[in-house]
Amino acid sequence: MSGNTFGKLFTVTTFGESHGQALGAIVDGCPPGLSLTEADLQRDLDLRKPGTSRHTTQRREPDEVRILSGVFEGKTTGTPIGLLIENTDQRSKDYSKIKDQFRPAHADYTYMHKYGVRDYRGGGRSSARETAMRVAAGAIARKFLEERLGIRVRGYLSQLGPIVIDKLDWSQVHENPFFCPDADRIQELEDYMDALRKEGNSIGARINVVADGVPPGLGEPIFDRLDADLAHALMSINAVKGVEIGAGFGSVTQKGTEHRDELTPEGFLSNNAGGVLGGISSGQPILASIALKPTSSLRLPGQSIDVHGDPVEVVTTGRHDPCVGIRATPIAEAMMAIVLMDHYLRHRAQNGDVRIDTPDIEKGRSRD
Repeated sequence: MSGNTFGKLFTVTTFGESHGQALGAIVDGCPPGLSLTEADLQRDLDLRKPGTSRHTTQRREPDEVRILSGVFEGKTTGTPIGLLIENTDQRSKDYSKIKDQFRPAHADYTYMHKYGVRDYRGGGRSSARETAMRVAAGAIARKFLEERLGIRVRGYLSQLGPIVIDKLDWSQVHENPFFCPDADRIQELEDYMDALRKEGNSIGARINVVADGVPPGLGEPIFDRLDADLAHALMSINAVKGVEIGAGFGSVTQKGTEHRDELTPEGFLSNNAGGVLGGISSGQPILASIALKPTSSLRLPGQSIDVHGDPVEVVTTGRHDPCVGIRATPIAEAMMAIVLMDHYLRHRAQNGDVRIDTPDIEKGRSRD
């Protein structure tokens, strides 16, 4: 299957299926000399792993990552970093009833038409389980960006179904299972998800991701624009159906005088561009938002067809997230970190010796 590698200089290739023996990744292009241990990756994986609350799938996977190569005596060597996570809690029998059926809004039908065969166990390669390796690879990029460049990538839940989160308190994001930045809304989210679970239904969510400390100059001006690659990376996450950079679709109703981000010697007056101008970082925070669709695997019956084209009623058993967006924050952070890491290395390779007198007007601003 093609299309399993992302990036140009910092590349991430993943392999494995939801109910296979293991998931794996090859991370190539990481500079040598970066201190790296399995514990550095495990922190982010623990934030993403299933079974951490009643609001996510109850599949119990420890998601313990092993570093197989590319690290010697605690430091990266510059050679490919091999990562592996074993699957330990598969229940493939849960899917035997739908092996000849296509679940609505899932990849079953399209995989069959493309490959002539599909792994029906938990969605196989199309399962969100694949994203565990993105998070592990992203943790490497995140560590390099933070330690070498002072770039910090953070995300949070900004909307779950009809519940919009307006308050942003970074200290609260990791204090609840929703990655919600407003402690006053947790009970409301709990009650909503409890009612949804009893109904047997699912719901979508919106996740915002922010990168602070990004220097101006990262990105390419035409096809490999920084915002284009960010959109590519974020849209590649399972269940993502929309990506916004900065003001996004809100810019449709803005006038030019409102949308333009005016410059002063003390910094930009706004950030409707989301930190990217002409495909190149401006030095402002990179702002991105993703919309995740409702989970398509439901116990509620739905109309579909089988492999012969005959009508069937589909009921999906097994363990599923009633809202995939609840665990999506670490995944979105990982993909943004991978993009920034790749573009930093590309910028360093071509433009590392560029020197200008124009100041970085955003440098030194606090983003907390």
